[in-house]
Amino acid sequence: MIRILSLKPNVTREDALKHFTGTLNPAKWFHGPVRSIAELYIPFRLFEVKVVNRAREESHIFGVDATQGVLDPYQFPVRPADADLMSLQTRNVLPAALDANEAKARLLAKVRRLVFARGFFRLRDVRFDAIEIPEPICVPYWVGFRGIEGRVRISVLDAVRRRAEGAKARRLIEDWLHSQVVV
Repeated sequence: MIRILSLKPNVTREDALKHFTGTLNPAKWFHGPVRSIAELYIPFRLFEVKVVNRAREESHIFGVDATQGVLDPYQFPVRPADADLMSLQTRNVLPAALDANEAKARLLAKVRRLVFARGFFRLRDVRFDAIEIPEPICVPYWVGFRGIEGRVRISVLDAVRRRAEGAKARRLIEDWLHSQVVV
């Protein structure tokens, strides 16, 4: 078991089960009924990102997954307070594989795309910088396991933002699950 610091979830086990088994969830028709659900934690490195455009400076708190840096950035309105966090022990945590420099580079590339997508023509002398917030945190997710005839498919629900995750999160979790199989 690993001790982690995690954001507090906004979705209970019962809420997650309702989400995965609900009548509006098309996955049950294509991939079968839910067989099990589990809590899972993905580590994130937090950065304070400063964007300077002309003389105007904006500062935001972003998190980038510390596993592979492939998930969309997690944006926070302010730095998570102690009341928003909890400490726990679990086996269900993906390992952090990215060092701080690689995580920073991946995050800045994603933030650049976000800023340029908002309005390329309004940008002048734009500069980006990121300062790491030392304490990494984990984000809780619910994983639903479905199956028909020996095939297992997973669905992922962000337990903080209450939203279904897509292929990037599923692939990240599937890769981790495959690496845990003991032969």
